[in-house]
Amino acid sequence: MYVCSCFGVTEKQVKDHADAGACTPRQIASACKAGTDCGSCVRRIQSILGRGNCPRRELLDQGMPALATDLSAPDELSEAA
Repeated sequence: MYVCSCFGVTEKQVKDHADAGACTPRQIASACKAGTDCGSCVRRIQSILGRGNCPRRELLDQGMPALATDLSAPDELSEAA
């Protein structure tokens, strides 16, 4: 079933992006453009995201950085200085 008819994005594609770590409609939009044209699908995307778990949110709830790059960023900055 299509979630975003403007860009032909299916519910499965949204779920796949969510499984890959997208937790917000904005992150879904960055991944596949869904929700960036007319915007009528944003509520549907929110509904899909609300039903699943979010690996990033779970990490943040545990007090851990949400991305692996978050772990290395301070070291890279200190090495560049």
